[in-house]
Amino acid sequence: MSDDPRIFDHRQLARQRQRAEPGFARHDFLFRELATRLLDRLADVRRQFPKAADLSPRAGLLADIRAELDPAVGGMTTLSAAPLLDGDSLVALPFEAGSLDLVLSCLGFHWINDLPGALIQIRNALRPDGLFLGVMLGGETLTELRQCLMEAELAETGGASPRVSPMVGLRDAAGLLQRAGFALPVADAETITVTYADAIGLMRDLRGMGEGNALIARSRRPLSRNVVARASLLYAERFAESDGRIRATFQAIFLTGWAPDPSQQQPARRGSGEVSLTDVFGRSC
Repeated sequence: MSDDPRIFDHRQLARQRQRAEPGFARHDFLFRELATRLLDRLADVRRQFPKAADLSPRAGLLADIRAELDPAVGGMTTLSAAPLLDGDSLVALPFEAGSLDLVLSCLGFHWINDLPGALIQIRNALRPDGLFLGVMLGGETLTELRQCLMEAELAETGGASPRVSPMVGLRDAAGLLQRAGFALPVADAETITVTYADAIGLMRDLRGMGEGNALIARSRRPLSRNVVARASLLYAERFAESDGRIRATFQAIFLTGWAPDPSQQQPARRGSGEVSLTDVFGRSC
C-alpha cells in the first residue's frame, strides 16, 4: 500500500502520447467525434466569447475541427491553448483571474489527479458569467475490456494488476462542478459504442491514441501472451455482436458550468411561493 494520493503517472502518460504522436491521425476517431459533439453544444449557446482557452491535451484539434465545421461557431475570436499537466504536477493556468469568457477541454480531465483543483482554477480564470464546457471519459468506459483482462490475469497468474484506469462517475462529476463553485452546473453522459474484429484491435487503437495504462499502481510487467489470448477469448464469448465483432463502450461525460454572476437565474427563496400545494392538491385524509 502507498500513501501517495496520486492515481496517474503523468510522466508515463507523456511518454505514451509522444510515442503515439506520429500515427495519432490513424487512431483519432474518438477525439474527433467528441470534439465535434463538444463544439455542437457550444454552438447552441447564443452569445459571444471574445477570449477563449483550450485546455485539451491535443493542442489545435478543437480549433481545426471548429474551422472545418464553421469559422464562426460560438462567436469565438481567439482560441488559445494551455497545458494543465507538467510532469506529475497540475500547473497554474497562465491566465489572470477573471480574464476568460470561455474555457474548453476535450478528453484530458480523466487523467488529472487533482480534478477539483483544476476545476477551481478554471472557474477563477473565467469572467463573471463565463462558460466552462468540457468532455471527459467516464466510469463506464471500457467496462468490457476491464472485466476480461482482470479475469484472464487472475486465471493465468493467480493475481491481477489494474490495467484500465478508474474514471469519474456521472454523479461525482456533477458534484465536482458544484464544489468548484460553478453556477448552474450540469453533467450529462453520452455513450459511444465502437466495434472491432477482436480485442487486439481495440488495444492497438488505445495505444495509438496514447491512452494506454498510466496508473501509478500498474504492473511494470507487460501482459503475457497467455493473458492476452484468454482475455480475447472471454471478450469474444461475452461481448460479440451478431456479426462476430466485439463491442467497446466509451462513456463521454460532458461538463457545463458558469462562473457566478448576479444576472444569472437564481433558485427561488425558500418560502417565497405564492401558491399553496394544499390548495392545489387538497388536504390528505
